[in-house]
Amino acid sequence: MKRHFFGTDGIRGRVGEEPITPETVLKMGWAAGRVFLAKGDDRGSVLIGKDTRISGYLLESALEAGLSAAGADIRLIGPMPTPGIAYLTRTSRAQAGIVISASHNPYEDNGIKFFSSLGAKLPDEVECAIEAMMRKPMRTVPSAELGKVRRFADAAGRYIEFCKSTFPSRLGLEGLKIVVDCAHGAAYQIAPHVFGELGAEVVAIGNAPDGFNINRECGSTCPETLRRTVLAEGADIGIALDGDGDRVIMIDHAGAVVDGDRILYVIAAHRKRSDIPVPGVAGTLMSNVGLEQALTRVGVPFARSAVGDRHVMALLAERGWDFGGEASGHVICLDKSTTGDGVIAALQVLAAMRESGRSLAELAEGMYVYPQTIVNVTLNRGVSAREIVRAPDVLASLRDVERLLGTEGRVVLRPSGTEPVVRVMVEAAEARTVAELTEQLAAAVAKAAAEAAVA
Repeated sequence: MKRHFFGTDGIRGRVGEEPITPETVLKMGWAAGRVFLAKGDDRGSVLIGKDTRISGYLLESALEAGLSAAGADIRLIGPMPTPGIAYLTRTSRAQAGIVISASHNPYEDNGIKFFSSLGAKLPDEVECAIEAMMRKPMRTVPSAELGKVRRFADAAGRYIEFCKSTFPSRLGLEGLKIVVDCAHGAAYQIAPHVFGELGAEVVAIGNAPDGFNINRECGSTCPETLRRTVLAEGADIGIALDGDGDRVIMIDHAGAVVDGDRILYVIAAHRKRSDIPVPGVAGTLMSNVGLEQALTRVGVPFARSAVGDRHVMALLAERGWDFGGEASGHVICLDKSTTGDGVIAALQVLAAMRESGRSLAELAEGMYVYPQTIVNVTLNRGVSAREIVRAPDVLASLRDVERLLGTEGRVVLRPSGTEPVVRVMVEAAEARTVAELTEQLAAAVAKAAAEAAVA
């Protein structure tokens, strides 16, 4: 079944425009409630958490009303990182968890993500069942069967303790100065406590959300803010999360950015050196070739999936591996959590630093990062990204770039699954070649998009 609402990471869009409207989210809550109740043996409960966007209040109320109308009980968590919702859904034995967040997008956007009772993203068949239910008339259950709503007591404390439990109990972070950029997002009350309670001196930034400043010039999408603070504070390391806390980008003591690819390398290589089995690591089509080469040198197999953490998760399940992720900062450690978790991934890097006695810069130096440029070509509303990447002139430009690169580089052209953009990525040994070819292909995409907007 072709899905109308669900994309690569739940449902996402501009608030006030379909599907992120009160009416549609109300119906979505009802449809999800009916599907969850049909799959469960009892009423169970559905958890609802959110990030710090102003629209979270609106969408939370709409979901709550829809779920109650379907007969599902609800437990409201409030601001909580996406992986925290996954953890609490599993450990509280809820029927499902829902996160209201648009992750790294600006505050004008929002989205809905669902987790199963096991704390994992919903399988395709359940998403399709929800979409099928949304096409049916909405009918409210009798008053005696309406869902009840409660607050989830001490959700933050439970998740903080869980995060800390993933760090070796014999170690501490005493003597380390850490700058934590919470992106004015869902982790603003969580992350500083986790690192501080493990003994670090924590400098928190991006921890004053106002509903509008989430991801604005901060967090994993803007590591420059963290880099400046790390250098100004003389800190040992910087940790930048995104709006919903499932991504992490790090800064070493010298101000160098350590992205998701290098974080994966640091974790896998340290475990390999510690004689801990690492059967393999999963990346995506966008993962730097330097990651693959560095892992090969330390004897760790590497495989690529399509872009998106759900595709990485599928590859990990297929191979029986624990580690995977994306350069953007989705880092999945399935031996610690059921989903990508920025705080937990950062803790694995800090554990490697503590156990090895080496700095992040020293741990990451084993991976050479090939010059790579990613350009996002923004599309006007109504222009299909999938049609643009198949436009004749764009395909001709793509073939030309591939011919010029030969076997000395890679090019990826794809529509985003979370934003109205086409992503252009070129990777090669020479930075000048990368810049020129990226500009050439991006210009062809932009021209095709402009022509489509006028047509």
